[in-house]
Amino acid sequence: MAKKTKNMTAALEKVGETPLPPLEAITLIKEVATAKFDETLEAHFRLGLDTRQADQQLRGTVALPNGSGKSVRVAVFAEGDAARAAQEAGAEIVGSDDLVADIQKGIIEFDATVATPDQMGKVGKLGKILGPRSLMPNPKLGTVTNDVAKAINELKGGRVEYRADRYGIAHVVVGKLSFTAEQLAENYGAVFDEIIRMKPAAAKGRYVKSITLASTMGPGVSVDSSVTRNYTTPAATE
Repeated sequence: MAKKTKNMTAALEKVGETPLPPLEAITLIKEVATAKFDETLEAHFRLGLDTRQADQQLRGTVALPNGSGKSVRVAVFAEGDAARAAQEAGAEIVGSDDLVADIQKGIIEFDATVATPDQMGKVGKLGKILGPRSLMPNPKLGTVTNDVAKAINELKGGRVEYRADRYGIAHVVVGKLSFTAEQLAENYGAVFDEIIRMKPAAAKGRYVKSITLASTMGPGVSVDSSVTRNYTTPAATE
């Protein structure tokens, strides 16, 4: 077992086991943060889902009202007018056969991809390369589209992906600790609302079993899942 640092030990002493309202949990996380870089805050939702069942899958995207704080490099598979639109929208890489060839050579210098529908025949060849990295364009995520400018703007503006893993846990970026506690609480609320809205109809029993917020280097803080509105208020419940 890894030895705890003095900073981590001190942080754990301040973090109890009682679930806190979102704003209080975030405020505590910011207080105990000691890293010398701008840590990322993530929310971890343990859900009552058996993702081995096709009708209990959970995957999608959500736009964070205050952005994610992450700089996203976007590669777009497009030609003609769509390629020009992608360049004007700020895509770092735009191409077709040439982009496919670069990726096949192992040149992957982007964080997200967008493709026009007519390019998917070519992009499909990259499934074994992009798939494991969660970089394949997907129509369900809005990244296979003729409106490439909109997709690029959403990706760069703070749209994040969520997906329940094989254990039924969804890990979602909420923002950076340099954000105010209120901004992070608002982002958390957008994510929580989306997770609830997209609950699979086949889900049985208790849906949200637990929620934990944690920064990159900090301890996890339990969040009160009964708080379903007024996320920026310290002790709001329905």
